[in-house]
Order: sequence, then structure tokens, then C-alpha cells
Amino acid sequence: MTPAERPLRVVVADDQAAVREGLVLMLDLLPDIEVVGSASDGREALAVVAEHRPDAILLDLHMPVMDGTETTRRLTAEHPEVAVVVLTTYADDRSVLDTLRAGARSYLTKDADRRHIARTLHSAAAGLTVLDPQVQATLLAAADAGGRPEPPRGRDLPDGLTRREAEILTLIARGRNNAEIAGELFLSANTVKTHINRIFAKTGSRDRSAAALYARQHNLD
Repeated sequence: MTPAERPLRVVVADDQAAVREGLVLMLDLLPDIEVVGSASDGREALAVVAEHRPDAILLDLHMPVMDGTETTRRLTAEHPEVAVVVLTTYADDRSVLDTLRAGARSYLTKDADRRHIARTLHSAAAGLTVLDPQVQATLLAAADAGGRPEPPRGRDLPDGLTRREAEILTLIARGRNNAEIAGELFLSANTVKTHINRIFAKTGSRDRSAAALYARQHNLD
């Protein structure tokens, strides 16, 4: 069986036994997912991930011993190849922002059905970010309140840059690294890297310093 054909290997972490066991049973019924372990708190989740090396973890946010945000931060540092998908009842802007900045690739609320959860796990393992509509609304409201950098409007962008690329270029010019850009724009690290490669190609920049200079020359900083 090739890697593309084998089931996605997943760990489930939730402090409520009924919820955890229900998620394990629900996901195990899907042919393209294999639940390889479960955990009742963040510290246990780290141990289970270290033992089983899954492709992704479905993680509750509010757990004892170590909460979901700190667990996400530890997982991202110690097991960056494991995609973190948060599944929680909480969708307030602080919870969402803190967890995404800690390294979570996706964020769902617990009213998501099993196929949505499964698709999100597969997408996260492939490096994509999936956000629940309620979470997206929360982030848009937070972004409006926080004054996220906006590329110039009302004129064409130079060299075929898209609005997203111009936004990322602005952040490069402001000295942000890839992780900071990913956190600020709620993108995965892989997505940011792809955008930056396209920016370099379109602007003829060999490195970030050249890109920052380009941004200043074109009033994109």
C-alpha cells in the first residue's frame, strides 16, 4: 500500500471520556482514517503522539494538566510533521488567535459532522488550513478591530502580484518571519512559503532583503 492509499493515522485528545470515545468510534468507521491513539489531557497527548507518530491530531482546546494551546505549541516544536486540528466548543477571538499562532493548522467547532472533520484532518495533513465558518467570522471581526495591513487599493499591483501576495510582501518589508506572517494572516506555514516563492519570482527578488527593497520602491511597505 502506497502512502497515498493508506488511511490517515490520527490521535484524538479530549478530556471528556464520552466525547473522546465517541470521536474515536465515529472516525474509526471511516475507511480513510485510522485512530492510532487517544488522550485525556495535553501531556498525555504529547506522549501518545511521540509513541505513534500520527499524521494528525484532533485536539480539544480546554483540557486539564496542559491546555490545547500549550499542547499545540509543544507539538509544533517537537513534532512539526503532525498536523494539529482543534475541535472545540469555543470560538472566541482570543482562543482562536492564540491556538493558530501556536501552530494549529485548522480550527473546528464541535457541531462539525464526521465527514467535515475527516476532510479537515486530510487537508491539514496535506498542509492546508480549514476554518469553521463561525471561526472565520470571529477572525474577520478581530482583523477589522486590529487593523491588519492592507495593500494599496484603487490601482493595479505591479508585476502581476495578487492582493494576498502584496499583503505578505508588506509584512516581509516590516520584518516579519514566515511563522509570524502565518499567524497574522491565519495561513499555514506551507502556504506562506508558497506565496513567498511566487513573490520572489514575480519581483525578481533573490532574498527577503531584496523583496523588502522592492516593497519600499513600490510603496507596498
